[in-house]
Amino acid sequence: MATGHADPQRRERILAATLDHIAEEGVAGVSHRRIAARAGVPLGSMTYHFGGMDELLHEAFTRFADRIVAVFDEHLSRAETREGAREAVTDLVHTLSDGPRRDLILAQELYTLAARRPEYRQLTRARMRRSRELLERHFDPATARRLDALVEGLTLHRALDDEAPHDRALTHQAVTRITTGA
Repeated sequence: MATGHADPQRRERILAATLDHIAEEGVAGVSHRRIAARAGVPLGSMTYHFGGMDELLHEAFTRFADRIVAVFDEHLSRAETREGAREAVTDLVHTLSDGPRRDLILAQELYTLAARRPEYRQLTRARMRRSRELLERHFDPATARRLDALVEGLTLHRALDDEAPHDRALTHQAVTRITTGA
């Protein structure tokens, strides 16, 4: 194994391994030993790079939240009209719900931590605030808040309904109703 000087990506590999591990086994299965083995780093690297398990988990989930906000930004930045923004939100729901199962699991693991622990609630609120700010480029703050909740809820429902997930037309109809008050 390379030393820290010869391995500048070690910290990044640890964070990636942490998210991979959480997606496969849940937060409850995380340990320094398991993450070090998955990342292919010496066990001592864990405490060298992170002050403890909470710091590791918080930073890994911060990275995940940043990536989700980037997906919001990617979709919403393309919209130039109100109808374009509705289409972007519709696309966003379907991108998130049809995307990797890993992301759905990570989101639910983060929500579970946030329900139990204030520092993760703060992280989740910050992610939601950033998502709403992106939505507010196109919609008033109250509508952006409702849309953010709709995106979260529809993403979860579409991803978990194996029998009859609703189609794009139904998603677009829901987005239109929220954004027009109809």
